[in-house]
Amino acid sequence: MSQTQTGYPDLHDHLESLKQRGLLQVIDRPIDKDSELHPLVRWQFVGGMDEAERKAFLFTNIVNAQGRRYDIPVVVGALAANREIYSVGMGSSVEDIQARWDKAIANPIPPQMVDKAECQEVIHEGDDLQGEGHGLDMLPIPISTPGFDSAPTLTATNVITVDPETGVQNMGTYRCALKAPDRMVVRMATRVGGAGGYLHYQAWKKAGHKTMPCAVVLGCPPYVAFMGPQKLPIGMDEFDVAGGLAGVPIQITKGRTVDLRVPAQAEIVIEGQIDLDMLEPEAPFGESHGHVALEEYNLPMKITAITHRFKPVIPSYISQVAPSESSVIKRVAYEPLFLAHLRSSLGIRGVKKVSLHEPLTGLLRVTIVTFEKTTPKTEIWRALYGAAFFKGDCGKIVIAVNEDIDPDNADALLWAMAYRMNPVADVRTLDHRGQGHGPKRENDGEEDSTLLMDATMKGDMPPLALPTQPYMERSKAIWEELGLPKLRPQAPWFGYSLGDWLPQWDEAAERAATGRYLENGKISLKHQRNDVKAESKFRPDEV
Repeated sequence: MSQTQTGYPDLHDHLESLKQRGLLQVIDRPIDKDSELHPLVRWQFVGGMDEAERKAFLFTNIVNAQGRRYDIPVVVGALAANREIYSVGMGSSVEDIQARWDKAIANPIPPQMVDKAECQEVIHEGDDLQGEGHGLDMLPIPISTPGFDSAPTLTATNVITVDPETGVQNMGTYRCALKAPDRMVVRMATRVGGAGGYLHYQAWKKAGHKTMPCAVVLGCPPYVAFMGPQKLPIGMDEFDVAGGLAGVPIQITKGRTVDLRVPAQAEIVIEGQIDLDMLEPEAPFGESHGHVALEEYNLPMKITAITHRFKPVIPSYISQVAPSESSVIKRVAYEPLFLAHLRSSLGIRGVKKVSLHEPLTGLLRVTIVTFEKTTPKTEIWRALYGAAFFKGDCGKIVIAVNEDIDPDNADALLWAMAYRMNPVADVRTLDHRGQGHGPKRENDGEEDSTLLMDATMKGDMPPLALPTQPYMERSKAIWEELGLPKLRPQAPWFGYSLGDWLPQWDEAAERAATGRYLENGKISLKHQRNDVKAESKFRPDEV
């Protein structure tokens, strides 16, 4: 069904939009899904490319090491290889994403049930799920981290479960390791509070059931796909919020073998029952926290049906060491939430933005809060504490900076810490913090701690000693005219005032830059003195 008929794009519509914007790279040559596919896409995250240069990769000629060919394409990076791709899926600019989420949560639209659904155009049940090349084994699921991972693993999932008492569904993004044509193991986080699906698992188990129905959806329409990683209020149905994003009801249909509602325009739906008695070893798997998750017991799922469109596309997340697709999704989703928390919930004045650091800190454990220059110290510290504890797995290190510091430039951050921070007065440590998602988890009982740093300016300072912007731009034009290597300017790339600067000095600089320095010499001659020491300050506004 087309976007014109539903009122919102499905994955195929989204890929076409990316193609039109030059954001989709199509790879037609044979690619081994287990040893080449993810490493190829990984290079755009570790190869020194700017975020804006990243693209979604659509692989149309998938093979494996045994020479088997697959007729289903795989797309990686289609939801969030960079923020522009995410914004295309959201149908808005990056700047308007938070407003879109706020409006959708405040104005949810219930889904529309349909009997005939694209996601069930082809159905595999019974014997179709048995033996090599059938069931899960017919799907070209990539190995995410060749050399470490022990199985092809579903990553770009929307895993649907339901509360056995309330009937409210949950949709979470959990990894699912393939074990047999009719079996996989699902990893649902057991951290304090637990993932929504794991809370349902506990509820079904407590009620005395032997199995829990589950549907693992691949390739949802983008508005629905974004629901998995997004943190919504407890008990709110993700389909309702997705409808709020779309402005129209999301079409859903009933599963073939499970009493769950699934998105009608999904690419593939894997239905089954999660065993509530037995657990099975799963992993190693390269996780989003940037380390390899070692083997653990997780939830076996017996497959009862696989349904899909006539010509499906399988999405896969590029995750593991950040930056990655999963870290972009988290960053774009969480930064506006942090800002709204500090500004609206806590009412803190002077907060301009919140930035969650990505490279190598996939848990978003480094948070940078940007303030107006005149923000009172009390407000800065309220924000540091507020950001540190807004989410359990974010904000282990929180740094306050001014607007001239680019939070994505580590050199600029170190500069602010070195020149604007007095460790004795501007650093605090807090204990009793949980470990969160990572190699050292909360359930191991080991505590962590928090570091807060105020690296804002405490008063006016002289300008940054670089040529001012007009002169740098003029010379940049000459650089490009000469055909010199491509420049990638990183702030700060020109000098600017930090408060301690006078109009008289601007005038003197203008004279010097236009070849009239001798006039400055005549002016300074008038202020010669014999009653001061060398290096005594002179300010022309005080004479």
